[in-house]
Amino acid sequence: MLTVSIIIPAYNEEKSIVRVLERVAASPVPGVRYETIVIDDGSSDRTAELVAARPELYTRFIRMTQNGGKGAAVRAGLAAATGDYVLFQDADLEYDPADYHKLFLPVQRFDADVVIGSRFMAPAYVRVYYFWHQVGNRLITSLFNIFNNTTFTDIYSCYLLYRRTLVTSQELEADGWDQHAEILCRAVSRGRIYYEVPISYHGRTYDEGKKIRGKHAVAVIQMIVRRRLRA
Repeated sequence: MLTVSIIIPAYNEEKSIVRVLERVAASPVPGVRYETIVIDDGSSDRTAELVAARPELYTRFIRMTQNGGKGAAVRAGLAAATGDYVLFQDADLEYDPADYHKLFLPVQRFDADVVIGSRFMAPAYVRVYYFWHQVGNRLITSLFNIFNNTTFTDIYSCYLLYRRTLVTSQELEADGWDQHAEILCRAVSRGRIYYEVPISYHGRTYDEGKKIRGKHAVAVIQMIVRRRLRA
Protein backbone atom coordinates (compact mmCIF):
# COMPACT_ATOMS: atom_id res chain seq x y z
CA MET A 1 0.00 0.00 0.00
CA LEU A 2 1.43 3.36 -1.10
CA THR A 3 0.94 6.26 1.31
CA VAL A 4 0.69 9.78 -0.11
CA SER A 5 0.78 12.87 2.10
CA ILE A 6 -1.56 15.41 0.51
CA ILE A 7 -0.49 18.89 1.63
CA ILE A 8 -3.32 21.46 1.48
CA PRO A 9 -2.33 25.01 2.53
CA ALA A 10 -5.30 27.35 2.90
CA TYR A 11 -5.66 31.07 3.43
CA ASN A 12 -9.12 32.66 3.39
CA GLU A 13 -10.64 29.85 1.32
CA GLU A 14 -13.97 29.50 3.11
CA LYS A 15 -15.82 29.28 -0.22
CA SER A 16 -13.97 26.21 -1.42
CA ILE A 17 -12.03 24.41 1.31
CA VAL A 18 -14.76 21.95 2.29
CA ARG A 19 -15.56 21.11 -1.33
CA VAL A 20 -11.87 20.46 -2.01
CA LEU A 21 -11.63 18.13 0.98
CA GLU A 22 -14.79 16.34 -0.09
CA ARG A 23 -13.37 15.85 -3.58
CA VAL A 24 -10.15 14.44 -2.17
CA ALA A 25 -12.13 11.98 -0.07
CA ALA A 26 -14.27 11.09 -3.10
CA SER A 27 -11.22 10.33 -5.28
CA PRO A 28 -9.70 7.12 -3.89
CA VAL A 29 -7.12 5.23 -5.94
CA PRO A 30 -6.64 1.47 -5.48
CA GLY A 31 -3.38 0.71 -3.70
CA VAL A 32 -2.99 4.26 -2.34
CA ARG A 33 -3.70 5.54 1.17
CA TYR A 34 -4.10 9.29 1.73
CA GLU A 35 -2.60 11.21 4.61
CA THR A 36 -4.48 14.49 4.18
CA ILE A 37 -2.83 17.41 5.97
CA VAL A 38 -4.62 20.78 6.00
CA ILE A 39 -2.73 23.91 7.07
CA ASP A 40 -4.72 27.05 7.84
CA ASP A 41 -2.33 29.95 7.29
CA GLY A 42 -3.86 32.35 9.80
CA SER A 43 -7.07 32.91 7.84
CA SER A 44 -9.24 35.87 8.81
CA ASP A 45 -12.42 34.28 7.46
CA ARG A 46 -14.20 31.02 8.46
CA THR A 47 -11.71 28.65 6.80
CA ALA A 48 -10.37 27.20 10.05
CA GLU A 49 -13.83 26.90 11.56
CA LEU A 50 -15.17 25.02 8.55
CA VAL A 51 -12.23 22.62 8.47
CA ALA A 52 -12.44 21.93 12.20
CA ALA A 53 -16.10 21.00 11.77
CA ARG A 54 -15.28 18.22 9.29
CA PRO A 55 -12.55 16.06 10.92
CA GLU A 56 -13.59 13.02 8.91
CA LEU A 57 -12.18 14.70 5.78
CA TYR A 58 -8.55 14.94 6.85
CA THR A 59 -5.80 13.21 8.81
CA ARG A 60 -4.26 16.25 10.46
CA PHE A 61 -5.19 19.92 10.79
CA ILE A 62 -2.47 22.50 11.51
CA ARG A 63 -3.51 26.01 12.50
CA MET A 64 -0.91 28.75 12.06
CA THR A 65 -1.23 31.54 14.62
CA GLN A 66 -0.61 34.20 11.98
CA ASN A 67 -0.40 34.48 8.21
CA GLY A 68 3.09 33.50 7.10
CA GLY A 69 2.44 32.96 3.40
CA LYS A 70 1.93 29.79 1.38
CA GLY A 71 5.57 28.78 1.72
CA ALA A 72 5.42 28.79 5.52
CA ALA A 73 2.23 26.73 5.42
CA VAL A 74 3.80 24.23 3.03
CA ARG A 75 6.85 23.93 5.26
CA ALA A 76 4.62 23.14 8.26
CA GLY A 77 2.76 20.53 6.26
CA LEU A 78 5.95 18.88 5.03
CA ALA A 79 7.30 18.71 8.59
CA ALA A 80 4.20 16.73 9.58
CA ALA A 81 4.13 14.46 6.52
CA THR A 82 4.96 10.76 6.90
CA GLY A 83 3.89 9.35 3.53
CA ASP A 84 6.03 7.64 0.91
CA TYR A 85 5.21 10.51 -1.45
CA VAL A 86 4.09 14.12 -1.12
CA LEU A 87 1.41 15.74 -3.29
CA PHE A 88 0.37 19.38 -3.17
CA GLN A 89 -3.29 20.33 -3.47
CA ASP A 90 -4.41 23.97 -3.56
CA ALA A 91 -7.42 24.83 -1.41
CA ASP A 92 -9.28 26.45 -4.28
CA LEU A 93 -11.02 24.53 -7.07
CA GLU A 94 -8.50 25.15 -9.86
CA TYR A 95 -7.20 21.56 -9.71
CA ASP A 96 -9.44 18.51 -9.47
CA PRO A 97 -8.57 15.52 -7.24
CA ALA A 98 -10.37 13.36 -9.81
CA ASP A 99 -7.00 13.47 -11.64
CA TYR A 100 -5.14 11.74 -8.79
CA HIS A 101 -5.26 8.36 -10.51
CA LYS A 102 -3.28 9.84 -13.42
CA LEU A 103 -0.60 11.19 -11.08
CA PHE A 104 -0.15 7.93 -9.20
CA LEU A 105 0.02 5.71 -12.29
CA PRO A 106 3.72 6.45 -13.11
CA VAL A 107 4.61 5.74 -9.46
CA GLN A 108 2.74 2.46 -9.31
CA ARG A 109 3.83 1.25 -12.75
CA PHE A 110 7.31 2.76 -13.21
CA ASP A 111 8.47 3.63 -9.68
CA ALA A 112 8.68 7.32 -10.63
CA ASP A 113 10.43 9.70 -8.25
CA VAL A 114 8.70 12.86 -9.51
CA VAL A 115 5.40 13.32 -11.35
CA ILE A 116 3.98 16.65 -12.52
CA GLY A 117 0.41 17.22 -13.65
CA SER A 118 0.62 19.28 -16.85
CA ARG A 119 -2.09 21.63 -18.08
CA PHE A 120 -0.51 21.61 -21.55
CA MET A 121 -0.61 17.89 -22.43
CA ALA A 122 -4.07 17.60 -24.04
CA PRO A 123 -6.17 17.59 -20.85
CA ALA A 124 -9.91 17.04 -20.94
CA TYR A 125 -10.46 20.76 -20.38
CA VAL A 126 -8.57 23.94 -19.46
CA ARG A 127 -10.29 27.18 -18.58
CA VAL A 128 -8.95 30.06 -20.69
CA TYR A 129 -6.94 32.26 -18.35
CA TYR A 130 -4.31 35.00 -18.44
CA PHE A 131 -2.05 35.15 -21.52
CA TRP A 132 0.92 36.59 -19.66
CA HIS A 133 0.66 33.88 -17.00
CA GLN A 134 1.09 31.30 -19.73
CA VAL A 135 4.01 33.21 -21.25
CA GLY A 136 5.69 33.41 -17.84
CA ASN A 137 5.05 29.74 -17.14
CA ARG A 138 6.59 28.68 -20.44
CA LEU A 139 9.59 30.92 -19.85
CA ILE A 140 10.19 29.48 -16.40
CA THR A 141 9.65 25.92 -17.61
CA SER A 142 12.06 26.37 -20.53
CA LEU A 143 14.71 27.80 -18.22
CA PHE A 144 14.28 24.90 -15.81
CA ASN A 145 14.58 22.39 -18.65
CA ILE A 146 17.76 24.01 -20.00
CA PHE A 147 19.42 23.97 -16.59
CA ASN A 148 18.27 20.45 -15.66
CA ASN A 149 18.26 18.71 -19.08
CA THR A 150 14.59 17.77 -18.73
CA THR A 151 11.51 18.04 -20.97
CA PHE A 152 8.75 19.19 -18.61
CA THR A 153 5.93 21.29 -20.09
CA ASP A 154 4.43 22.84 -16.94
CA ILE A 155 6.69 23.05 -13.89
CA TYR A 156 4.44 25.54 -12.08
CA SER A 157 1.46 23.27 -11.94
CA CYS A 158 0.16 22.84 -8.40
CA TYR A 159 0.17 19.07 -8.89
CA LEU A 160 3.72 18.13 -7.97
CA LEU A 161 4.10 14.60 -6.63
CA TYR A 162 7.50 13.42 -5.41
CA ARG A 163 9.17 10.84 -3.21
CA ARG A 164 9.18 12.40 0.26
CA THR A 165 12.74 11.39 1.13
CA LEU A 166 14.10 13.50 -1.75
CA VAL A 167 13.37 16.83 -0.02
CA THR A 168 13.13 17.64 3.67
CA SER A 169 11.34 20.63 5.13
CA GLN A 170 14.38 21.55 7.23
CA GLU A 171 16.61 22.18 4.20
CA LEU A 172 14.20 24.47 2.37
CA GLU A 173 15.37 28.08 2.11
CA ALA A 174 12.40 29.76 0.40
CA ASP A 175 9.05 30.65 1.91
CA GLY A 176 7.65 32.56 -1.08
CA TRP A 177 6.34 31.49 -4.47
CA ASP A 178 9.87 30.38 -5.37
CA GLN A 179 9.61 27.56 -2.84
CA HIS A 180 7.85 25.38 -5.42
CA ALA A 181 10.83 25.79 -7.76
CA GLU A 182 13.24 24.98 -4.94
CA ILE A 183 11.41 21.76 -4.09
CA LEU A 184 11.31 20.67 -7.73
CA CYS A 185 14.98 21.53 -8.29
CA ARG A 186 16.04 19.49 -5.28
CA ALA A 187 13.78 16.54 -6.15
CA VAL A 188 14.92 16.37 -9.77
CA SER A 189 18.60 16.65 -8.85
CA ARG A 190 18.25 13.67 -6.48
CA GLY A 191 15.73 11.51 -8.31
CA ARG A 192 16.11 9.38 -11.43
CA ILE A 193 12.69 8.84 -12.98
CA TYR A 194 10.39 11.74 -13.87
CA TYR A 195 6.99 11.79 -15.56
CA GLU A 196 4.28 14.23 -16.60
CA VAL A 197 0.61 13.42 -17.00
CA PRO A 198 -2.23 15.55 -18.42
CA ILE A 199 -4.56 17.19 -15.90
CA SER A 200 -7.56 19.47 -16.26
CA TYR A 201 -7.51 23.03 -14.99
CA HIS A 202 -10.18 25.49 -13.90
CA GLY A 203 -8.16 28.63 -13.23
CA ARG A 204 -9.57 31.43 -11.12
CA THR A 205 -9.51 35.11 -11.96
CA TYR A 206 -8.11 37.68 -9.55
CA ASP A 207 -11.68 38.65 -8.66
CA GLU A 208 -12.31 35.03 -7.73
CA GLY A 209 -9.32 34.91 -5.42
CA LYS A 210 -6.26 34.13 -7.55
CA LYS A 211 -3.12 35.27 -5.69
CA ILE A 212 -0.02 34.70 -7.84
CA ARG A 213 1.23 37.71 -9.84
CA GLY A 214 3.69 38.20 -12.65
CA LYS A 215 6.23 39.78 -10.30
CA HIS A 216 6.65 36.45 -8.53
CA ALA A 217 8.37 35.05 -11.64
CA VAL A 218 11.54 37.00 -10.82
CA ALA A 219 12.12 35.12 -7.56
CA VAL A 220 11.32 31.82 -9.27
CA ILE A 221 13.92 32.42 -11.99
CA GLN A 222 16.50 33.42 -9.39
CA MET A 223 15.82 30.22 -7.47
CA ILE A 224 16.20 27.99 -10.53
CA VAL A 225 19.52 29.62 -11.40
CA ARG A 226 20.76 29.52 -7.79
CA ARG A 227 19.93 25.85 -7.30
CA ARG A 228 21.66 24.95 -10.56
CA LEU A 229 24.82 26.79 -9.59
CA ARG A 230 24.87 24.98 -6.26
CA ALA A 231 24.28 21.53 -7.78
